[in-house]
Amino acid sequence: MSNSKILIIGLLFTAAFAAFLFWPNNGAVDGMDHQVLNTVSEKIEVVMYKNEGCGCCTKWAEHMDADQFAVTEKPVPNLMEIKKEKGVPERFESCHTAVIGDYFVEGHVPVEDVNRLLKEKPEGVIGLTVPGMPIGSPGMEMDGREADKYDVYLVRKDGTTEVFASH
Repeated sequence: MSNSKILIIGLLFTAAFAAFLFWPNNGAVDGMDHQVLNTVSEKIEVVMYKNEGCGCCTKWAEHMDADQFAVTEKPVPNLMEIKKEKGVPERFESCHTAVIGDYFVEGHVPVEDVNRLLKEKPEGVIGLTVPGMPIGSPGMEMDGREADKYDVYLVRKDGTTEVFASH
């Protein structure tokens, strides 16, 4: 076999191997079929809308980034418009609204609850929320302060809610 044929076969093998390594995985992460996936980092993309300068929101983003999520923070002049557009019930509002695919995640929801939502995909659900800003929830930790007990609520398209998790 000539050197040029060996070179061509080697290049084809290298190209095929590179394609295998870098081919997108169709959105499957940890057995879950996610609608939005950043194929460069293989983390699930999250867009978090917040008021300018909110530190606890950034801490929640760090909590999510430490798992399988890549959070982009977007300060907006009128956060209430985003909440209304996404269907967050007024009595369940918090300081930031994140969007993951078709779901909203309102406030300081723990990452394990977000992962559970994405895995279970309950029928008719549009989001999760932790109303207010409970001490001890992700991003709201305070040294020397005992964590509050709080609930994470599931919100459906029809506006009904139910407790999804308790912490």
